[in-house]
Amino acid sequence: MRNIVLAGALVAALASCTATEKGTAIGAGSGAIIGGAVSNSWEGAAIGAVAGGVAGALIGRSTEHRGYCVYRDRYGRTYEARCR
Repeated sequence: MRNIVLAGALVAALASCTATEKGTAIGAGSGAIIGGAVSNSWEGAAIGAVAGGVAGALIGRSTEHRGYCVYRDRYGRTYEARCR
Protein backbone atom coordinates (compact mmCIF):
# COMPACT_ATOMS: atom_id res chain seq x y z
CA MET A 1 0.00 0.00 0.00
CA ARG A 2 2.83 2.35 0.87
CA ASN A 3 4.42 1.84 -2.56
CA ILE A 4 1.16 2.70 -4.32
CA VAL A 5 0.81 5.93 -2.36
CA LEU A 6 4.43 6.85 -3.05
CA ALA A 7 4.06 6.15 -6.78
CA GLY A 8 0.86 8.19 -6.89
CA ALA A 9 2.58 11.14 -5.21
CA LEU A 10 5.45 11.02 -7.70
CA VAL A 11 3.09 10.89 -10.68
CA ALA A 12 1.07 13.81 -9.29
CA ALA A 13 4.22 15.84 -8.74
CA LEU A 14 5.34 15.31 -12.35
CA ALA A 15 1.91 16.03 -13.82
CA SER A 16 2.33 19.81 -13.73
CA CYS A 17 5.92 19.88 -15.00
CA THR A 18 7.11 20.89 -18.45
CA ALA A 19 8.71 18.34 -20.76
CA THR A 20 12.18 19.57 -19.78
CA GLU A 21 11.47 19.19 -16.07
CA LYS A 22 9.96 15.74 -16.56
CA GLY A 23 12.93 14.64 -18.65
CA THR A 24 15.35 15.91 -16.03
CA ALA A 25 13.57 14.13 -13.19
CA ILE A 26 13.19 10.84 -15.02
CA GLY A 27 16.76 10.98 -16.35
CA ALA A 28 18.25 11.77 -12.95
CA GLY A 29 16.30 8.99 -11.24
CA SER A 30 17.18 6.44 -13.89
CA GLY A 31 20.82 7.53 -13.95
CA ALA A 32 21.10 7.24 -10.17
CA ILE A 33 19.66 3.73 -10.18
CA ILE A 34 21.87 2.56 -13.05
CA GLY A 35 24.99 4.29 -11.71
CA GLY A 36 24.49 2.85 -8.23
CA ALA A 37 23.83 -0.65 -9.55
CA VAL A 38 26.86 -0.66 -11.86
CA SER A 39 29.39 0.83 -9.43
CA ASN A 40 27.82 -0.38 -6.15
CA SER A 41 28.64 2.97 -4.51
CA TRP A 42 27.04 6.31 -3.66
CA GLU A 43 29.55 8.12 -5.84
CA GLY A 44 28.49 6.13 -8.89
CA ALA A 45 24.85 6.88 -8.13
CA ALA A 46 25.60 10.61 -7.87
CA ILE A 47 27.52 10.64 -11.14
CA GLY A 48 24.74 8.67 -12.82
CA ALA A 49 22.13 11.10 -11.50
CA VAL A 50 23.99 14.10 -12.89
CA ALA A 51 24.61 12.48 -16.27
CA GLY A 52 21.03 11.21 -16.51
CA GLY A 53 19.61 14.58 -15.49
CA VAL A 54 21.56 16.42 -18.16
CA ALA A 55 20.62 13.90 -20.84
CA GLY A 56 16.97 13.95 -19.76
CA ALA A 57 16.87 17.74 -19.82
CA LEU A 58 18.26 17.85 -23.34
CA ILE A 59 15.80 15.26 -24.58
CA GLY A 60 12.88 16.97 -22.82
CA ARG A 61 13.81 20.36 -24.22
CA SER A 62 13.96 19.01 -27.74
CA THR A 63 10.33 17.90 -27.52
CA GLU A 64 8.93 21.17 -26.14
CA HIS A 65 8.97 23.18 -29.35
CA ARG A 66 7.94 20.45 -31.73
CA GLY A 67 7.01 21.88 -35.09
CA TYR A 68 9.12 25.02 -34.67
CA CYS A 69 12.35 25.74 -36.51
CA VAL A 70 15.09 28.29 -35.92
CA TYR A 71 15.51 30.74 -38.79
CA ARG A 72 17.97 33.54 -39.47
CA ASP A 73 16.82 36.82 -41.00
CA ARG A 74 18.83 38.90 -43.46
CA TYR A 75 20.49 40.82 -40.60
CA GLY A 76 21.81 37.63 -38.97
CA ARG A 77 19.33 37.54 -36.08
CA THR A 78 17.80 34.19 -35.16
CA TYR A 79 14.12 33.62 -34.42
CA GLU A 80 11.72 30.70 -34.00
CA ALA A 81 8.70 30.14 -36.20
CA ARG A 82 6.58 27.24 -37.44
CA CYS A 83 8.50 25.00 -39.80
CA ARG A 84 7.62 25.40 -43.45
